[in-house]
Amino acid sequence: FDLGGGTFDVSVLEMFEGVVEVHASAGDNYLGGEDFLDALQAACLADLKLRADDFSAIERGLLRRRLELAKRSLSQQPEVSVECQVGKHDIKWSIDQDRFFNLAEPLMQRMRMPLERALRDARLRPDQLDEIVLVGGASRMPLVSRLIARMFGKLPLRHVNPDEAIALGACVASGLKSRDAKLEEIILTDVCPYTLGVEIGQRDAQGHVQNGLFSPIIQRNSVVPISRESSYWPMSERQAKLTLNIYQGENPMVENNIKLGELEIALNPTLPVSDNEVVVRFTYDINGVLQVEATPKASGIRHELVLQQNPGMLNDEEIRARLAALSELKIHPRAKQENIALLARAERLFEEHLAARQVLQQWIGHFRQVLEAQDERLIEEHRKNFSDALDSLEAQL
Repeated sequence: FDLGGGTFDVSVLEMFEGVVEVHASAGDNYLGGEDFLDALQAACLADLKLRADDFSAIERGLLRRRLELAKRSLSQQPEVSVECQVGKHDIKWSIDQDRFFNLAEPLMQRMRMPLERALRDARLRPDQLDEIVLVGGASRMPLVSRLIARMFGKLPLRHVNPDEAIALGACVASGLKSRDAKLEEIILTDVCPYTLGVEIGQRDAQGHVQNGLFSPIIQRNSVVPISRESSYWPMSERQAKLTLNIYQGENPMVENNIKLGELEIALNPTLPVSDNEVVVRFTYDINGVLQVEATPKASGIRHELVLQQNPGMLNDEEIRARLAALSELKIHPRAKQENIALLARAERLFEEHLAARQVLQQWIGHFRQVLEAQDERLIEEHRKNFSDALDSLEAQL
């Protein structure tokens, strides 16, 4: 639970035998300690019948520093007073913890949503968490511990310094990236924090087109590195190009998401729409590098766009090396040998045993659907279940 000055982040992690696995992350990029300070300032000015415009920029800065000290004192004391001269205004104001909790209640509700989303994405119940770690200076506020206790039925760890934890985490992360020998027995897995996809249009039954829809390709909290593909077609006949607008976000409408870039793909306008399929592949690296590849099936000409979460962090050579190392991920699950072999085994049983055809057809169809979802964890689980079911069926036949 990371509440800093301007952002709020939640991560659900599992640690076992030197492996640190991030199961899910969520957050609010516009929520932090400054918002709680804004609530204090608004209450103070309202009580004193003053307005922010009554102060100069320097005076407002001085008042906020005094209120920041008061906010910190509320972490230790049930009530605090603010007495100071700010410009021509004599400030005398007091507030207790209970009133501060009431002022902060809307912000607390905003904190609940990322917490609930992270647990939902991790497929965990609150009682399945072993420990809750608070980091970030603003997490020292007692109202944070109160929220945790209310939501999870337990108190967070008390012995972790919320500022040192971030510094230590940064050291471990940099040590892992530089492959420090002291960390060779530690493995850290991460997830993609946002859903990545493209803008599409859809035609309804009456022939009306709705544009600006978001089509996800990599879902948020997918384990990285990851590579996924999806197919798209032009909206009209004789269309000579397709513009691929790339977005990140969680809203079904692209206008409410963040545009990352765009890619133009040349099409063959003489072909019917059904033959102008464009296969789009997103490959996302642990360093925040997103490779977008678009290939029209008719021409086979590959178009590429590379986007960085932190531009300039990696040079072109390093990016190419990273993406080359991920080439194995670009094989669709339906083309992987272990899945091909399992389907071939099921199809052979379908050919040989008339009595089992109905159930085998259901199993084959379901497994093909799972392969199209391109979720390796789900595929691995269903592959094992499918194989066990075939073993059991063969034993009965």
